[in-house]
Amino acid sequence: MGRRSLYPEEFRSDAVALFRAAGGRRTYAAVAADVGVTGETLRSWVRQADERAGRDRGSEAAEDRDEELARLRAELGRLRKAEAGVAVGAGDPAAGGPVFRPGDEDMTGRWDFISVHRADFGVQRICRVLGISRSGYYRWLAGAAARAARRADDDALVAEIREIPAAHRGTCGARRVHAELRGFGHTINRERVERLMRREGIEGRHLRRRKRTTIPDRLAPPAPDLVRRDFTAAGLDEKWCGDITYVQVGGTWLYLACVLDICSRRVLGWSTATHMRTELVVDALAMAVATRGGHADGVIFHADRGSQYTSAAFAQVSDHFGIRKSMGRVGSSYDNALAENFWQGLKREAVQGALTTVRQARLEIFQWLTYYNARRRHSSLGYLLPVESEQQYRAEHRLTLAA
Repeated sequence: MGRRSLYPEEFRSDAVALFRAAGGRRTYAAVAADVGVTGETLRSWVRQADERAGRDRGSEAAEDRDEELARLRAELGRLRKAEAGVAVGAGDPAAGGPVFRPGDEDMTGRWDFISVHRADFGVQRICRVLGISRSGYYRWLAGAAARAARRADDDALVAEIREIPAAHRGTCGARRVHAELRGFGHTINRERVERLMRREGIEGRHLRRRKRTTIPDRLAPPAPDLVRRDFTAAGLDEKWCGDITYVQVGGTWLYLACVLDICSRRVLGWSTATHMRTELVVDALAMAVATRGGHADGVIFHADRGSQYTSAAFAQVSDHFGIRKSMGRVGSSYDNALAENFWQGLKREAVQGALTTVRQARLEIFQWLTYYNARRRHSSLGYLLPVESEQQYRAEHRLTLAA
């Protein structure tokens, strides 16, 4: 009998789904790098999944047909709504209406008008009628080459800016786009990036309304607040934090629990389920410990006072791993602000669209979590990636020990 895998079944099945979703466009090594395993490990997981699928292919095909039917129905509903929005009054100019409206006039338009008609009327006469100076027009002419060069630079930069949201699921705002461009070697200020994104109508995603997931158990013994809103850490595995959130899937809910390292902001463990029982947070914590090689002795784990985190089962698991529990106050989201901010990013960037099946939702979440760790720049880390932050910390720690 082979050695038991350190990775939970949920993680392995999601990794396999992520590889298959690439449709052959990405190699085992590329997908495995995002997930945090070796290419050969991912290959063996895919092979094992194929063997299991061969035993129950009939039921799998029926399930796929049901999911595809649900997806098509949701798409049909979306298209019907989109069709209704194209009607008169939806914001498009009426047929035969003016293209230019009051307020469109600017000096550039006047200079262009002079250039077009100067041969017929002369610059002096046109400037007198328009009430503008000839010297201003000639200065504008002298700067034509510089303006053309700036426009070309802007167009080239806009092309790069458009590629960044496309590579990041359309989620990047101006700050993160600016950080990506700096990472590519551009020396550019953020104001210019904001101006070009505003001009081209490029923007990140925004959040929708929230649903309550923290239900406190007022009879459970409280744990002290060992963090006190100080979401910084001097080293890895000094402080972790966790929380539960939800995504809507059709007419039901899918719940997600995560564990983050406060120092590196890396997601160490997560778990999804259609319920909010204690095993949801226990599984996420167990995965985080496995990610750290089974060692978590002395780590402070901070959460809210939800009944899952105050339960006896969670306390038992925490004690088993040597983890020190920490909890904020009831009803104060600021006491677990790092986790709350993490959920905002997830919902803004990963689950804005309609999700019709649990399988689809899990794949979307898994893709975003692996992307978050390996490819998403974090402002609190100086726009490093979480995995880069950990690599940099370990390198500096080794140099300190050597000294």
